[in-house]
Amino acid sequence: MKPILTTIFALVLAFSAFSQERVKVKIETVHGEMIAELYNETPTHRDNFIKLVEKGFYDGTLFHRVIPNFMIQGGDPVSKEANPSQQIGNGGPGYTLPAEFNPNLIHKKGALAAARMGDAVNPKKESSGSQFYIVEGQVYDAQKMAMIEQRMGVKLSDTQEKAYSSVGGTPHLDGGYTVFGEVIKGLEVITNISNLKRNKNNLPLEKAAMKVSIIK
Repeated sequence: MKPILTTIFALVLAFSAFSQERVKVKIETVHGEMIAELYNETPTHRDNFIKLVEKGFYDGTLFHRVIPNFMIQGGDPVSKEANPSQQIGNGGPGYTLPAEFNPNLIHKKGALAAARMGDAVNPKKESSGSQFYIVEGQVYDAQKMAMIEQRMGVKLSDTQEKAYSSVGGTPHLDGGYTVFGEVIKGLEVITNISNLKRNKNNLPLEKAAMKVSIIK
């Protein structure tokens, strides 16, 4: 009976996470405002993000790395006082988070995901304690998705195919980075920021500072 009870317990936990109301956050910038939901299926990342937001950790930090048709990245505390020639992207709160991969949480446009160090120095794919990115991505036709599948060595699910052929995203990042939320309002702001003029390090020439708050 133990395997059956274990399965039932797992299903109860999954249903609880799905049915629980999601926390919403507001990300304000001079380029527009985004509203995002945090996934209950990734509780460690959700709770950490909430903790940092409530401390005002993100206020004044920049989207310091922006790439058209790909993503916008922020959350480095170093960016608050950085000058244009300073290297940004290695800062954080002093800790990392264990990965919380979920095949149902994908890199569709608007996905909120945790940045991390590369596999060579981070084989467990642990997430940065504060840095995150928001997906801009692009729309994929059947031929492009077939190429992605060949490159990744996997078959995309129906959910992935539907998302990437309609709203778009970055399918090659699935399974490698923890997705812990999604923008539900203000998707155009991602486009606005990702298309800012930038230097050779993809730092916007016009500062893209943010203020993040919990929506009560």
